[in-house]
Amino acid sequence: MLVSLPEITAILRGVQTIAVVGLSPKASRPSNDVARYLMAAGFTVIPVNPGQTDILGAKCYPSLTEIPVPVDLVNIFRRSEDVGPVVDEAIAIHAKAVWMQQGIANETAAAKAKAAGLKVIMDRCIKVDHANLFN
Repeated sequence: MLVSLPEITAILRGVQTIAVVGLSPKASRPSNDVARYLMAAGFTVIPVNPGQTDILGAKCYPSLTEIPVPVDLVNIFRRSEDVGPVVDEAIAIHAKAVWMQQGIANETAAAKAKAAGLKVIMDRCIKVDHANLFN
């Protein structure tokens, strides 16, 4: 399921609030680096990690469905086989898009998200794409 650069550009231009599922509090982890980049780029980042209460100075939520504000895009840092329930929650909260980070792909979950009207990006780094397109 390939997405064109113009589609990626449109998605990134059309979102403001990004929930990062699997965000680690450890600065050395890729999820933390990406979230810091997104914050610096002006996005509102909402951490989702059931084991944490606060990451990068932002309140952390145990699941997408517990976030009290609308979420535009769900950025996923979970193993491919664990993506299905995250996509189910993304559909439930009416997110506009799901973005599976580099190395993460789940065709079944992607098809379900697309059928529900969400844009889907798999196996790409949102930080790299944003930097290449907008910096």
